[in-house]
Amino acid sequence: MSPRRLEGLGVVVTRPRNAGEPLAAALSREGAKTWLFPALAIEDLEPDAGLQALLSGISRFDMAIFVSANAVEKGLAMAARFASWPPAIGIAAIGEATAQALRNSGHANVISPPDRHDSEGLLALPQLRDARGRNIIVFRGEGGRERLKEALEERGATVTYAECYRRVRPDVDPSTVVTALSRGEVHAVSVLSGETLGNFVAMIGASAGNLGDVALLVPHAAVGARPEARRFARVIVAEHGAEGLIEALTQIRATTRIRSTP
Repeated sequence: MSPRRLEGLGVVVTRPRNAGEPLAAALSREGAKTWLFPALAIEDLEPDAGLQALLSGISRFDMAIFVSANAVEKGLAMAARFASWPPAIGIAAIGEATAQALRNSGHANVISPPDRHDSEGLLALPQLRDARGRNIIVFRGEGGRERLKEALEERGATVTYAECYRRVRPDVDPSTVVTALSRGEVHAVSVLSGETLGNFVAMIGASAGNLGDVALLVPHAAVGARPEARRFARVIVAEHGAEGLIEALTQIRATTRIRSTP
């Protein structure tokens, strides 16, 4: 039997529970000790009259951009309440997980950056370099980065948001993670967004002082540039998906001395 790549490594998974459970299971199969600690939750938004009118007229858009898998799930479901999906509309996604969610929903031709999983990666694609005269709808959660909209408008597009969910800080008991941090059992924390990182640090409170020996794993450098990231020993940009995270954690495992626990 081959040795497990993450044997004994302590990892906190901060994704929402429905996404965090399969990820934590994949890490556990590689020998990691995991704590599922959702530092972000997704809540449905009931569309107001403006959003209803927007989705009823979705056929007037040239392109729909989805910023996350949550945007795919919530956005497509909400759009279907008010109109049939127009077959001629172009579809783009930020990141492979979002693109795969679209394919799983029946949209085969998805524009998505193969390497970078952020707005900058999408904006670098040739299909979006010239946006003159294009009418674009962006499905996203309430609030968020403005970089995508600003850049597309600079290129000549008209951009409208369809905000179909909200991100909230969940009410989760931090005691198990706090205890693990105090015992030095946590070696890495995985976060997907700056908001998740901020929530995590706030939720563990004074125990953030125990992050000085812990690695932070992020999907791209912008998350690692947040002020909260300075509390960690180092920041590592992990490739997409469970396997990308496992590869990054394998590097940490190779240089980490695992304490035996009673």
